[in-house]
Amino acid sequence: MRYLVREKLFAIGDDYWIEDERGNKAFLVDGKVLRLRHTFELKDADGRVVAVVREKAFTVRDAMRIENADGDTVATVREKLFTPFRDKYRVELAGGGELEIHGDLIDKDYRIEDEHGAELARISRKWFRIRDSYGVEIADGADTALLLAVAACVDHLAEED
Repeated sequence: MRYLVREKLFAIGDDYWIEDERGNKAFLVDGKVLRLRHTFELKDADGRVVAVVREKAFTVRDAMRIENADGDTVATVREKLFTPFRDKYRVELAGGGELEIHGDLIDKDYRIEDEHGAELARISRKWFRIRDSYGVEIADGADTALLLAVAACVDHLAEED
């Protein structure tokens, strides 16, 4: 399934909707204001929290933690050390294993792969002609909430660099 992410970078709390390919509002990225660290919730169309993303404080490398609705950490998106600019982040899964992020992060043309090289998601500006937006295509059977949260983390971390 392909999703459209419309950024509203300067909105209060950085809230924005993620729409499915038919234009239906599928997930809300709900930024939290007045916090020391960047935090946002990913909510489904019914308003239920499916993931919470928190910027990790006091780390040498930029990192964001992804939690499930119960508050358990499921993944950490972390800046790699000594890497080319294009492949700058990796995702450490709480249950073991990693996801790799490859491609052009600034122009939002990259993919998220599992540790065996299978593509789980592709992120691209090329699919939609809407300013300040990009598409996230999720592979069948992949964890949609996790991968959308990872894409939002990469977007946030790349914007801060």
